[in-house]
Order: sequence, then structure tokens, then C-alpha cells
Amino acid sequence: MSAGTPLHEVSELSVRFGALQAVDRVSFAIASGGITSIIGPNGAGKSSLFNLISGAIRPDHGSVRLRGADVTGRPPDQLLGAGLARSFQITNVFFELPVFENLRLAAQRLEPGWRALLPTSRSENALRRAEALAARFDLTHKATELAGALSHGEQRRLEIALALATDPDLLLLDEPTQGMSHADTRETAALIRSLAGELTILLIEHDVDLVMNLSDHVIVMHQGTKLAEGEPSAIRANASVQAAYFGETPRA
Repeated sequence: MSAGTPLHEVSELSVRFGALQAVDRVSFAIASGGITSIIGPNGAGKSSLFNLISGAIRPDHGSVRLRGADVTGRPPDQLLGAGLARSFQITNVFFELPVFENLRLAAQRLEPGWRALLPTSRSENALRRAEALAARFDLTHKATELAGALSHGEQRRLEIALALATDPDLLLLDEPTQGMSHADTRETAALIRSLAGELTILLIEHDVDLVMNLSDHVIVMHQGTKLAEGEPSAIRANASVQAAYFGETPRA
């Protein structure tokens, strides 16, 4: 992680659901640029942590800061305005609208002031953003097709494009390659890597090999707590991570 003021900081973040302590005093900081991945076995608290960061649920304790400003508990629409966008584990697009309409509607927030109330066909900023994203995500030739008719891999790429439509500073990706073929996974990983530097990426991913090859920094969750964090090579060599996550017993 580079020196300087972090783009995003999580401090002592906690939430409990009944008797379950889903996230327990988790803290970390993310510098601008690069890719940070959160890994851990099922039930480790990864999705709950993402929901706390993205405003889907409010924490019982702790704080979230974005560019130094306290954004703890702000709803998702306010966080979007502050520069944080996310995709979801379950594909979340407008299946009955054409691909281009999905992109244009998502980019409508880029229209300043009263122009945001104009029909989408007159929204010049949104149109330009939608065209650029369709080209970058190899969806131009699918622009007039219904999103529901796309392949699973194309739908997942579209969802990432939708999250980028408002030009965020911090992009949260929740298992972006879930259910993809090996070929689609490789293409999506290359696409995510190409975004690093333009913005900061925080992702949850179960594919450990992908995480280790893609990430600059890795955070390991276990039973609601942060077990370890560091560069991929350090995480692979960490005895506690080997035992709790990879199911390996370190050699004496």
C-alpha cells in the first residue's frame, strides 16, 4: 500500500444479526489506485462487510471514511454521489431493456442540474458515457439486444459497466466472475486489471488463484474478523491463512 492519505478507511467496523456477530471490529485502509481483494471461507463476513461499506446496512460500531470524509451509515445513493459504486453477487441489470438503455440510464446521474430531468434521448453526457462503456466492455454489437438475452458472462460484464457509469473513484465488485466459464473469467480479470490506476477497486472473490494473480493487496476474513492482510505472496505464506482458509497444515 502506498504512503499518503488513504482513499478509503474502515475502522473497528462491526455488525451483529441476533446472536451472530457477522463483522467484528474490522479495520483496514486502501490507497488510491490498485486492486484490493477480500477473501475468506463461506460465512466469514465478506458480504456483510461489503454491505456495511456500501451503505446497504448500518454498522453497530465503527466508521467508514471516503477521501477523509465520514460516510458511515450513508445510504447507497449518497455514497454513489460521493464516488462509491458497487456490483452485486447476483446479476443486477434491467433484463427487459436493451443493453444500451441500461448503460444510458445508469449514466443519467452525470447530467448536471436541470439537465438530469431531460429525456434520456437528450442527455448528452449520459449518451457519451454509455457509448464509451459499450465499446470498452465489447458490448457495442449487443447494444440493441435485451440485457436478458445476453450470455451470463456478458451480463456480468454489463453489470460492471453499469457500476462504472457514474465515473466512481472506488468500485466494489462482489464476486464478479461467479458462474463464468474459464474463458469469460480470464477476459473479466484482464478487464478489471485494465481499470486499476483509473480508479480504486475493492473486490470479493472465491477464485483464490485469480485473487493472487490480480490483486495488489489481500484481506483475509475469518469468522467475522480480519485474519490477515498483505501482499498476495505474504498471504499465501501466512500459516494462519493456510490453516483457516486454504485448509493446509503448515510444515514444521
